[in-house]
Amino acid sequence: MGHFITSKDIPADGEHIAKGKLAKPIMVCGIVALVGIIVSICLLLLNNPYKGEAADTVAGRYAYSWLFAFAFFVSLTLGGCFWLLLHHVSNSGWGVSVRRLMEHLACVFPWMGIIAIPFLFPSVQQHLFEWMNIHRGFDGVGMYGSAKDALHHGHGQFDHLLYAKHFYMNLPFWLGRMVFYFVGLGGAMYYLRKLSVDQDNDPNPDSSRLKKARRRSSWMLIIFALTATFLAFDLIKALDYKWFSTMYGVAFFAGCVLNGMALLILTTIVLRRAGYMQQIMSPEHHHIMGKLTFAFVVFWAYVSFSQFFLIWYANITEETSYFILRNTGNWNIASIALVFGHFALPFLFLIRSDVKKKPGLMIPITIYLFILHALDHYIMVAPERGPSLTINGEHGAQLMPTGSVIWLDLLAFITVGSFFAFFYLRSLTKTSLYPNRDPRILESANLFN
Repeated sequence: MGHFITSKDIPADGEHIAKGKLAKPIMVCGIVALVGIIVSICLLLLNNPYKGEAADTVAGRYAYSWLFAFAFFVSLTLGGCFWLLLHHVSNSGWGVSVRRLMEHLACVFPWMGIIAIPFLFPSVQQHLFEWMNIHRGFDGVGMYGSAKDALHHGHGQFDHLLYAKHFYMNLPFWLGRMVFYFVGLGGAMYYLRKLSVDQDNDPNPDSSRLKKARRRSSWMLIIFALTATFLAFDLIKALDYKWFSTMYGVAFFAGCVLNGMALLILTTIVLRRAGYMQQIMSPEHHHIMGKLTFAFVVFWAYVSFSQFFLIWYANITEETSYFILRNTGNWNIASIALVFGHFALPFLFLIRSDVKKKPGLMIPITIYLFILHALDHYIMVAPERGPSLTINGEHGAQLMPTGSVIWLDLLAFITVGSFFAFFYLRSLTKTSLYPNRDPRILESANLFN
């Protein structure tokens, strides 16, 4: 058994990060994010008029870089949303000690809506979403008009395919969904955190707020499922509107949940090494969090292989194009590296129970998972830039893009990453690091598994 904690060992007001301790990192992240966003706006929007067709320009290349960075960091906060909702719905006792960290991570999600704003501009959309260019190409459709009749009577190669998908792929509905994702799920996460923080300040706390959070989380899970699935459809899968996969939403979800937990593990380790949460956490918590990470390493591999196997077995042209592109030239090296790096190595490390209890070993593993998760999203997005943006060797499109694309990718990743870190660190300083007046805090502090 790790340790025995009584109510006397837990501070009445919880633990707060010392005032000013994170001020400098937060300020640096904020400045980097602000400067990066200003530069990004110039790259994405200035001298980039809407022409109705994709173009191999700096703005076009940077639109993909921005989408890659957005997809990576929004997946982390979506993972936080899932773990918070699952904690409430399952009435979990062990996770009370880390629930506040889940809340902080989940509440970064609505802020990511700011990063998604460029995707609402037609001048950015024209580089990413070919189906929107086709819709707007018809006379009288306008920026957000309906192209249904024009598609029905169109003579383009894929007009009837788009007509069949018009119930979902139309501009007004797409815009409405984008607003719903961040307002609906973001509002739900802020509501859950408010219930939790109010309990900290209640002199006579009881279980009423916990029951309310549990009831509300049951239908909030539906909002989460819709958001995680269709956000991936609308921004990543829609890069090729002709492609179709029934497993895509689940595969994206698996990456979100896996790396959301990895970030929570990394956060707890850093906080404990800084002297916080010593009484309410023990290696037993890291053991459980490590087991959940291990489970989703396997789950990610399962759904990713299932997606590949189903498409290979069906051998339908509109489905196989996705993997043909990613198995062409040196992209194949990245795909194979993803298979072994994202599954085999983490599996061998995390299958040992002693590794999961040792923070010194879990830190490099979580960072390694982030790198492979970034590669996973890069393979989802970058190949859609097209061969014109890669080095064309004798074997076709190559893995390494031109130098200008690498710098654009780094600029977008650092900008969005600083934006994400700013709101995550800022949130950590606002409240106690754990719900100190939760009736089950002692159950969690004395966890043994």
